[in-house]
Amino acid sequence: MRGWIKVLLVMILLPILVGGLVLLVAGRPLVFEILRWRTADKFPEIKWIRTDELASWQEDTGQPQPVLLDARTSPEFAVSHLRGALPIDPYHPSLRTLRGISKDSAIVVYSSAGYRGARVASWLRNAGYTTVVNLAGGLFKWANEGRPIVRDQGRPTAMVHPYDQRWGLLVDGKYRAQAADVEKRSAAP
Repeated sequence: MRGWIKVLLVMILLPILVGGLVLLVAGRPLVFEILRWRTADKFPEIKWIRTDELASWQEDTGQPQPVLLDARTSPEFAVSHLRGALPIDPYHPSLRTLRGISKDSAIVVYSSAGYRGARVASWLRNAGYTTVVNLAGGLFKWANEGRPIVRDQGRPTAMVHPYDQRWGLLVDGKYRAQAADVEKRSAAP
């Protein structure tokens, strides 16, 4: 009996404790990277852009700017979004949002943490858009880095809709808005 208890401790409890320690030390950056890997497995055709790369692109006014698509729900978009972003329904996307935009235009899609953005980016690629990327870490990571976000009429804000209480833990508390959970229609935000 004691042998089984030792095996149980070594095989189950020890990896859980080590994993918890790694997560405590590495924190959100590790979680964002794990989410990107898991999402990339589901959408392998999608290319990704890091938050620092998008910020540099936006600062370089000498080059054409990307079309920004916010693949979150209307309540999330109302709390905050990237300046100039167009909302697109993450569950029933429509090309009406991109009316007048060339299929070879640079498009950056983002969501809360990256999953819904990847799903919409995949849908756009299948619709013939050739230069589509997904923002790694989504708006959560962008906000955690203190990068600019806006709300209605382009007014600056620091708050981000948390999607729900569990996923909202990825957003630093000082940026986490008090808001109702989003109706769950997918496995990830």
